Amino acid sequence: MRFAAVVVLVIAAVALVVLLPGGKERPAPAPEPTPVPTPALDAAGRGPSLAVGITEPNPSLVAAPLTRSVPREFARWRDALAAIHPAVYRLVVPWSSVQPRPAAAPNLALLNGGCMRAIPPCAAFAGLRDQLRALASRQKQGPGWAGMLVVTGMPPWAARDVPGCRRGASSTAAGPRTVALRAYRSLLRYVLSVARTEGASIRYVSPWNEPNHPYFLAPQRAACDPASPTLAAAPYAALARAARAELAAGQELVLGETAGILAPTRRATSVPEFIRALPRSLLCSARVWSQHGYIGGSDPVPAVSAALDARRCRRRAAIWITETGVGPAPGGLSLARGITSPRQGCNLLHRQLVRWYENPRVTLAVQYTFREDNLFPTGLVTADLARARPALREWQAWGARRPDARPPRSTCARGGT
Repeated sequence: MRFAAVVVLVIAAVALVVLLPGGKERPAPAPEPTPVPTPALDAAGRGPSLAVGITEPNPSLVAAPLTRSVPREFARWRDALAAIHPAVYRLVVPWSSVQPRPAAAPNLALLNGGCMRAIPPCAAFAGLRDQLRALASRQKQGPGWAGMLVVTGMPPWAARDVPGCRRGASSTAAGPRTVALRAYRSLLRYVLSVARTEGASIRYVSPWNEPNHPYFLAPQRAACDPASPTLAAAPYAALARAARAELAAGQELVLGETAGILAPTRRATSVPEFIRALPRSLLCSARVWSQHGYIGGSDPVPAVSAALDARRCRRRAAIWITETGVGPAPGGLSLARGITSPRQGCNLLHRQLVRWYENPRVTLAVQYTFREDNLFPTGLVTADLARARPALREWQAWGARRPDARPPRSTCARGGT
């Protein structure tokens, strides 16, 4: 959910790269990476199962040992992250940051200091290109780590000016102008080509982050009234169709990435309302619906399942929880409430993962994030990398088992602060 927590950077160009006019990088043709073997996550299961995944932007916490020089403070936690054995690595593409001007190619080597906002320790990295290199290093080790791209942040030059309720909207929350859809497709094509150059396999692409929340797509309604029809489905559908057109064989379109809003509000669209408003042909074409649901809030799965079933698609879509975590998330960005301590949150996490495991339709849960964002504190280690949260052991226990194996015993009574 948190594009604001993801700050992108990229290092110097490497072999197989040539320069465009103006100094922008363009990858030379490269062979397709070998697809990464993954469990059958993109189909609703016939029995209980649950794989786990991770969102973490800093390559020093992701890259395999000996493939990247990593500061000592990061090396310890890099190995702890790997012990989660993520089936999916979710990577956010901030369009407005990497392409602030339409005439320039996307800059996938955008320098990032590698701190957590202003909090040290820091491990600088070179944006999406560095992130893709780190992903490739993990994929070379074996199964898991299936790459998933999620796009967010509409550049002002690409934004369509639509009248309506903009309360709670960010400066990069807008639908695309029709002509900007070509640029959006070019962005995806470029990112996927750089992934191939770096040897990273991208299996899944999600068109937009939290399209039912005004911070990421606005306006949601013509008037700030929950009875006003949603305006969010049409621009999202345009982005989804454009993304689908750029996918190669073996790649999957993942719809949704919706915020866990279960009832209409003045500023936001509920998930059932959003699903009802999408074109049925688009909705039914995808094998996965991705949903955000933070621990302490209502479980969104029953409402999402009912809304999807009401559209009567011939194939039941799997449901992925692509953002979840424990912590005092900001009220404007999460409906999670009632967490009074990390250990209590860990216990609630365990119970929720068991419930998702027992639901054959839910096949994946993704932790957001590994290193804690001090403005969205749902991570597994503290922002200063000093301590682990109790939830870290819980995610490691779930990742160490086969997706269809019985749930592990709760680890929340031991370890972490």
